[in-house]
Amino acid sequence: MKRLSVIFATLLVVLAATAATADYAQATFPELTHDFGTIKEAKGPVTTTFEFVNTGNKPLIIVEAMASCGCTRPEYPTRPIKPGKKGKISVTYSPIGRPGAFRKTIKVKTNGRERVTTLTITGTVVPK
Repeated sequence: MKRLSVIFATLLVVLAATAATADYAQATFPELTHDFGTIKEAKGPVTTTFEFVNTGNKPLIIVEAMASCGCTRPEYPTRPIKPGKKGKISVTYSPIGRPGAFRKTIKVKTNGRERVTTLTITGTVVPK
């Protein structure tokens, strides 16, 4: 029985070491939020860019980027991002007919270790 316990413990250590060195992709964003500050409705849509790096050791695929509202449109790379390379997600917000403060989120789904990352844009729209 003691021998079986030693074998089991050794197996657990090997599995843990294998998991720690497993191949994975990972989108690492230096900034997860952007504040547009005060914007004028009359000036129309505003855009910001969220940069990221694939800090994993496997190609990163952006599966989807979904905004919490139809007034927000994300654009993302459709080709895999190689390990160590950078990518960008552009987010455009349309303030037309939306005076006042806003807070919108964009859920970025990837094949990465962290499957979903949430980006946030905020600001205040001054009416026409």
